[in-house]
Amino acid sequence: MLSRQQKHIFLKVFSLFSVVRGYNILIVVIAQYLASIYIFAPHFQLRDVLFDVNLLMLVLASSAAIASGYIINNFYDSEKDLINRPNKSMLDRLVSQNTKLSIYFTLNFLAVIFASYVSFRAVIFFALYIFAIWFYSHKLKKMPITGNLVSAILTVTPFFAIFIYYRNFELVVFVHALFLFLLISMRELTKDLENIKGDLALNYRTVPVVYGEKISKYLLTGALIITCITAMILVFYFEIGQMYYFFYASVILLFVFLLLLWKSNNKTHYLWLHNILKFIIVAGVFSIVLININLVLNRL
Repeated sequence: MLSRQQKHIFLKVFSLFSVVRGYNILIVVIAQYLASIYIFAPHFQLRDVLFDVNLLMLVLASSAAIASGYIINNFYDSEKDLINRPNKSMLDRLVSQNTKLSIYFTLNFLAVIFASYVSFRAVIFFALYIFAIWFYSHKLKKMPITGNLVSAILTVTPFFAIFIYYRNFELVVFVHALFLFLLISMRELTKDLENIKGDLALNYRTVPVVYGEKISKYLLTGALIITCITAMILVFYFEIGQMYYFFYASVILLFVFLLLLWKSNNKTHYLWLHNILKFIIVAGVFSIVLININLVLNRL
């Protein structure tokens, strides 16, 4: 049996894991490596990608910067989260704000150290990325549309670092990035609908607060149509192997999302919609291997 002190330490560690969204960071790490193997550097030997120390340092720098971003976002949103997600908020508060800030600065320092192993340009890149996350959390998050777009851009930025590293400027890379960007933008707007109660209480000027739920649904519908078109472009105009299964399934799920969207009118409904988009994004990460299932065996 765990002692009382051990239970307290365990809860604090779990709380910190919740604050930095450890599960999200793990998905990003997996996505960065799979994207490197199948999209950014498909002609490299597998071992040259997996054992590339520079790539590892970029992934570690990304993870540290993302974790610090979640901490500073949690710091600024603590009151809103108490309204929108009371259970999670109570768990997150097991770690003091001072401790969170100390870890925030430590993670930022580590991100720069990891980046410095690669190049001075990588240091500048991640320094700007860290500043952009802080500026978004402090100022831009409360701005309608701008906040959503900046959040989506910041989410895909770690992949941009890998993209620059491999210097792969093929059109298919940009179309994949557009598809991901659109999905994340939809997720951010859906989160705003889900969290409208807390946003109204604390004067966050999100799209649903400023323009209303109906306009938000129209914007989501427009983004959904563009996302489906992008998916079909990838299927019919690019070599994506058996990943077309994922894109067909995504389009079907997105139409289910659309039908549910126009019937949704409360937090629970929007949470379901949010989870549909999260599922598509996570499934997309693991579906990257479908681009060429035999690729790994051929490159060993």
